[in-house]
Amino acid sequence: MNTQELYEKYNNFDKEFGLKLEVKSPGVVTYEMEIKDQHLSSPKVGHGASVAAMMDAILGTTALSKVYDDGNLVSTVEFKINYFKPIFREDILVATGEIEFEGKSLIVTTGRIVKKKSGELVSKGMGTFNIYPMSKRGLFL
Repeated sequence: MNTQELYEKYNNFDKEFGLKLEVKSPGVVTYEMEIKDQHLSSPKVGHGASVAAMMDAILGTTALSKVYDDGNLVSTVEFKINYFKPIFREDILVATGEIEFEGKSLIVTTGRIVKKKSGELVSKGMGTFNIYPMSKRGLFL
């Protein structure tokens, strides 16, 4: 099972929240999400938690896609987010991630979220993740 299949099988949050994942290769991941009523905090305006959830997803999945083929998983140690632009109903957001550092036990990723139509930068983030063997989780064996 590859990273894409793993998420499609186990990650119910992505499905419920409307996040669409594409793993292009290890460490190269994109997400897309259309802002709908479930993402709003007031009429037509998206809640910042929607952007934060998407950022957490892109940061973590970028890290996971890099270490998964070696039999590892990741867990979040911390992540930071900056917001630059508001989001509105019917905006389509695109998130991309990059690996900044990979050590034996930690991996650091950065992410960007933009509006698909205009290319405007909505948010940037950085996350640190603990790398651990899949065998500690048991259910993926």
